[in-house]
Amino acid sequence: MGWLDWLLLVVSVILIALVMIQESKDDVKNTFSGEKSDLFKNQKQRGPELLLARLTMGVSLAFAVVTVLALIL
Repeated sequence: MGWLDWLLLVVSVILIALVMIQESKDDVKNTFSGEKSDLFKNQKQRGPELLLARLTMGVSLAFAVVTVLALIL
């Protein structure tokens, strides 16, 4: 394994961790019952939620770039 493969492994583990940290927007009970609550549908992310969302987006873009580079090189 080269350095690019190790970088891809590290970025993928970080991406998985970031996704696991985030809170779900749907309730588990609503998933099984089929109900959808519109009360919090348009609630905006603030503070740590916004930071995690932006960080996840950045790491996912880095994952895509490193994956393409690993395939090319």
